Amino acid sequence: MDKTEIERRRITLDDRSRTTGDGVEYWSAREIMDVFGYSEWRRFEDAIKRAMVSAETSETPVQDHFVSAVKMVSLGSGAKREVRDYKLTRYACYLIAQNGDPRKEEIA
Repeated sequence: MDKTEIERRRITLDDRSRTTGDGVEYWSAREIMDVFGYSEWRRFEDAIKRAMVSAETSETPVQDHFVSAVKMVSLGSGAKREVRDYKLTRYACYLIAQNGDPRKEEIA
């Protein structure tokens, strides 16, 4: 991957960041899973869980970087339902990249 491609991906991730009312920067896991090359939530959530284990192993407080959240999504019938999501810090995104599927170009 060349420098141009790396810069394009960084901008994409930074453009999707959000900020809490307290000024803390975070990313919605469901909104950035495609940046990491995932199209299925269950596979991406597996990578998130591996990243959480990595944080625990390094004695980093998981709850400071991976905050469970709920997101409302619309179904085809027009109804809405809650789905699991995570608010991720930049460090959490780094750990996901380190613990994601190495066969994915975005991770490699």
